[in-house]
Formats: sequence, C-alpha cells, structure tokens
Amino acid sequence: MRMDLSRLLEATAPSGVEWAGIRRFRGVERSYSARDGKFDDARLDDDEGYMVEVLTGGQFGYAATASCEVTDLETAFSRALLLARSASPRALHRFGREVRPVSRATWESPRQKRAELSAGDLSGLAVSLSSSMRISDRIIQTSVELGTRDIEIEIASTTGTLLSQVLHLATHNLQAIAREGNLVQKRTANGSARIFQGGAELFDGGSLELDAQRTAEEVLELLAAEDCPSMKGDLVLAPDQMVLQIHESVGHPCELDRILGDERNFAGSSFVKPTDIGSLRYGSDLMNITFDPGVRGEAASCSFDDTGAPARREFIIKDGILVRALGGLESQARSAKAGVSCQRADSWARTPIDRMANLNLEPGRDDFDDIIASIESGVYMESNRSWSIDDFRNKFQFGCEFAKLIEEGRITRTLRNPNYRGVSSSFWRNLFKVGDGNTFRAYGAANCGKGEPNQIVFVGHASPVCAFRGVEIFGGEA
Repeated sequence: MRMDLSRLLEATAPSGVEWAGIRRFRGVERSYSARDGKFDDARLDDDEGYMVEVLTGGQFGYAATASCEVTDLETAFSRALLLARSASPRALHRFGREVRPVSRATWESPRQKRAELSAGDLSGLAVSLSSSMRISDRIIQTSVELGTRDIEIEIASTTGTLLSQVLHLATHNLQAIAREGNLVQKRTANGSARIFQGGAELFDGGSLELDAQRTAEEVLELLAAEDCPSMKGDLVLAPDQMVLQIHESVGHPCELDRILGDERNFAGSSFVKPTDIGSLRYGSDLMNITFDPGVRGEAASCSFDDTGAPARREFIIKDGILVRALGGLESQARSAKAGVSCQRADSWARTPIDRMANLNLEPGRDDFDDIIASIESGVYMESNRSWSIDDFRNKFQFGCEFAKLIEEGRITRTLRNPNYRGVSSSFWRNLFKVGDGNTFRAYGAANCGKGEPNQIVFVGHASPVCAFRGVEIFGGEA
C-alpha cells in the first residue's frame, strides 16, 4: 500500500537541517521450483520499510525503520541527525543539496499482461517443464525455478522531490544434468542470466517449452562431445556469456566508488584510475558500452536511481575510449568526474551506493554467419559455468557450458568443458567483430554482491555476439 510520504516527511523531519528525505521500499518475491517432474518448493517474501536521511554540515546521516508510525520515523530521523553531526568533523568531502536533485516522476515497468499468475499456474508450469526435459535415461536430474519480484520505491524530500517507481521482474532457471559412466555434464537454458522486466507474458509456456527441449537435447549432445582443445585462437561469445564478460571486466572496474577506493577492503579495487576517465583506450574502436535505463524488458530499466536522480542513457565507453564512470552524484562530486545516475540500494535498510544497472554493448554490423566465416581457427561459447577474476578486475578466467569448434570459417563440432582466460585491459582491445541487431539479446545478473554491509542487487546486461582475436582457450573442468 502506497503512503503519503510528503505528509509523513512534514510530520517527522527534523528542523534546522539543509535537507531531509525519506525512501519507502517494498519488495514482494515469489518463487516456485520443481525437480524431475515433481513439485519441489514454494517461497514468498514480503518486505517493507523506510530509509530516512538528513544532510547537515555537509554530511549525510541515515537510519532505517520498518514502521511508518510517526514516533518511529521521528526516532529514525533523530538517529540519522546524530550520525551526520558526528561525521561532520571528520569529513573527507562536504556535500550540498545538488547531490539530491529536485524531481517529480511516476514510472512502472511496461507489461503486456498485467494479471498476476497464480501459485498454481507457476508451480504447474515448473513441474511441466522439468518433466519435459526427461527425454532420456541418461538425464539424471532436471530442475526448474520460476520467480517473480515486484518492487515499489517512493521518495520524498524537503526540497520538493516526489517520486514513485514500480518494477516487475521475472526469473527463469532451467537445468538438466546428464551422466554416462563417469562423465557428468550440466546444461542450462542460458546460465543464470534469465532475469527480465515485464508481466505474465514472460512465462509463456510455448517459448519456455522450447527452451526446455533445447536444454535437454544439448546436455545429451555434451555427453558425446570432445573436450575443448587447448589453443590460442579466436573466441566468439554468445550474448548469454557476454553478460558475465561485461559485468566483471567492464562493469565492476568502472564503478566510480571502487575507483576511488571505497570497495578495496571488501570487493577489491580497479585497474582503472581516476585520471583514466576520459582518455583510457579500454577496447577496440568497435567497443561501445552504454548505461541505458530505457531498454524495454531489461532487468534494471528505471526512471530514476535511489537518490532521486533522473536516469538517462549515457556512453560509458565510446569507440573504445572510457568517457565516463559508473558513479552516482555523490561519487561525481567527490571525484569531479563524469558519471551516471546509478546509486542503488537493495532494500529499505541499506543506503544507495554506486551499482551497475543496465550496462550494454551496442550492436555492430556483422551477422552471425559472417562472424564465423571470418575465423580460421577458434571456438564459439555459450552460457557461463564458472568465473574467477582478480581484485583489480583485470586478470580473469571463465568457463562455459557449451561450445562449438570453428575451422576454416565453419562450425564443425560440439565441444564440452570450454574455458578461456585473459586480461581485461588487453582482451577488449582485441574485439574485432560485433554482431548486428539480429544477434542482440538482453539478459541480466540476479545476484550481484557489493558493499559493507553486503547488498545483493539485480543487474541488466545486453549484447550482440562478439568475437575476440588471439585468446587463450583450454578445456577441462575449470
């Protein structure tokens, strides 16, 4: 139930501060799972609360409460004011009201079908899909999890901000495990990247059935495949693997608070330096990365971030050059560097920090067949299976579920256990083919962790098929 935040703020905000605000967050999450054609589990989580913040002496103070009672919000504001006043004498940077812009907007995820699917609908679909993947005795386990998440965010401030945003999310996870002798292989529909915005249309039984059929057929195909060879060759990545490549080797190292050192104690630093922003040759001329909150159906589409800053499409990397960072208004003020509206919190009990939202690689001009035809010796890979990257988000190693060998411009046979490794600062400079719009797909990451205390948020990523020169490729369990 939505609240009149303006009246609550007027009744509870302390006097004599430069600025005060309140953010209401409610998240309702449902998930239904099935295993081997039988119902497995159902979960429901409904969480609602309020984050209050004050600005005084150039410093912000925060406090949270699960109650909307006036006395409880007054207590939270008193706590926030005390923290701000305590921090002020030790300030590293003094903020002004410009990092909390005045804005008014209402936004909701577009949906083709607004009616909510029942527990019986979703659990029944999960059972049906997990059953349909049992196409062979060699498939020893099938599992499906379908979930929805509805998020309401409202923000009000003493300077006149009044914002309302509703996000509708859906997740699909389809997996089949097959065994022949001592050989075990796993195949998913697209790794763990299937998170989208929309309505009941995202649970279309026909398209999900096709995904289930493909998953089951390909896991059996992997049992008959050879191990990926060790070689230095050209690497072609499908969009569902590009999700993780972008996330780990572009998104995290370009977060401005990480570049400034805020994350060093917990999640590491970045090979990018503040002086690199605006000049660093990050990748080849074909590399164009955008922060784009306006892509319909992508997981982190939105109208504003959790500080109330309007979210707009911006290039992070343009023609291979790093032109701005993933930093919200606070990090921009601290660094005097260009950023985007990307301060996000994972709940009412957390403060917004710099996060990825929709971070996309823009399409190029090559169709899939032309990309393959341009390669004499290489490997095409799909769906992340494992990953590792250093604290500077530079040296990495990724494993994929499914691969195809490319020989003399043709895909020849299936490979299992494919892996590749590289260095972010040189890997992207070897990008030599970017697929066209027909190869472009939007996926996401549902569980990106960052911050102390830790925050887990969903992220959107979209990409075409991409090809990289001279990559170290190898086989076996990574």
